[in-house]
Amino acid sequence: MSDEPVDLNLVKELIRLLREGNVTEFEFRKADYRLRIRQGIPVEEIPVRSPAASQNGEDHPAAEPAGSTTESVAAPVDIDVHEVRSPIVGTFYRSSSPGSSAFVDVGDRIRKNQVLCIVEAMKIMNEIESDVEGEVHSIHVANGQPVEFGELLFSIKPL
Repeated sequence: MSDEPVDLNLVKELIRLLREGNVTEFEFRKADYRLRIRQGIPVEEIPVRSPAASQNGEDHPAAEPAGSTTESVAAPVDIDVHEVRSPIVGTFYRSSSPGSSAFVDVGDRIRKNQVLCIVEAMKIMNEIESDVEGEVHSIHVANGQPVEFGELLFSIKPL
């Protein structure tokens, strides 16, 4: 671990900002430490995708047993597929607004820097772009679903 002390005033300010923004969970990782703040959600009520539901194509969240962790499990992907992961914690949206067509669908050819989706965090819409040219192989998250930092969003077959 780092020898730098944790700035408690900074942590208190962060908690205050998260409460004002009605954020229920926040995670920050840096080299050798991790800070996770969670409020108002008992562990047994946190929705997660079960591995069986993911493999069957179902997007229904499953309640996790009390006392277990909340790490998401991603289905294995092909070796030759590029993964696009969420750079932030937020809510995943496939289109720019309700009723609009999705940015991309499975089978679409995409170009580098093309918008794939939006991840909303604290009322800020963050466009997630492809960093490769290719074809959308699979979409791993349902529209409107919460996503974690580093969660797999898309698999792309590079061209």
